[in-house]
Amino acid sequence: MDLRVPIVITDERSEEVITSTGSLDLASGEIFKIEYQDWDTETQGLPWEGEDYEFTSGTLSNNGRDVEFKVDINQVTGQYSVSATELLEVKVRAAQLFAGLSGKDLALRGVEPRPGMGPPAVKPAEKPTSKAPSKPAGKSRYH
Repeated sequence: MDLRVPIVITDERSEEVITSTGSLDLASGEIFKIEYQDWDTETQGLPWEGEDYEFTSGTLSNNGRDVEFKVDINQVTGQYSVSATELLEVKVRAAQLFAGLSGKDLALRGVEPRPGMGPPAVKPAEKPTSKAPSKPAGKSRYH
């Protein structure tokens, strides 16, 4: 099953923002097929290699709605990725935003959002309040 979704990536430097597109694997958090817009890596290098590099973020969009998240870069391999914690948060926020669900809606479905933007915690199952009916007194009719 293919769990890759298209994203927009922004590498921010002190004086400019470099935009690219990529494909986020929702299972692993790895980002593939990065294509820079108006940036030549052969002559300008990779955006995060400059001394004025600040940070990288990603945006997942659907029907005019966006979820923004932090993107990590392995500076040895050049691999862009999203941490496991951040990926879980992206999935929860995307489900809330894209499905039109609020924290209250999730709570009504048995899921409570944790304070802040963290992933929801599942409510424990409620214990039954009534006991099963007891057997009627007297002899069994199959005795």
